[in-house]
Amino acid sequence: MILIGISAGFLVAGGLFTVLFTVGLIPRFAGKTRTGSHVKIYETAVILGSIFWNLVSIYDISLSLGWLLLGLYGFFSGIFVGCLALAIAEMLNGLPIFARRINFRRGLGIAILFLAIGKGIGNLIYFYKPH
Repeated sequence: MILIGISAGFLVAGGLFTVLFTVGLIPRFAGKTRTGSHVKIYETAVILGSIFWNLVSIYDISLSLGWLLLGLYGFFSGIFVGCLALAIAEMLNGLPIFARRINFRRGLGIAILFLAIGKGIGNLIYFYKPH
């Protein structure tokens, strides 16, 4: 079971990092912030952050970390997931193609904003509701 668990973890992590590097998320962050010489630091931070939060998930030490730290984690995770989703959408050019096919010319930014707000409210309701 240990071997299967570790192997599955390596496969999932490899898939995640492959997606991150394929869509060019980390170099894009470095380019936008004009810190291209520090790409290795960004890559190391992503890998170490993934390892750390996986350990938090496995050993269920989330409550001992404090609510403030978990709040910061949630905030930055939301930013990261949003940037990843936008990078994938930009890579695929999905939104412009979709907008052209349904003749949606005006208000695309507002529609995306409301999608994001709805997703955020849905997540808050889901995680706030006791299970």
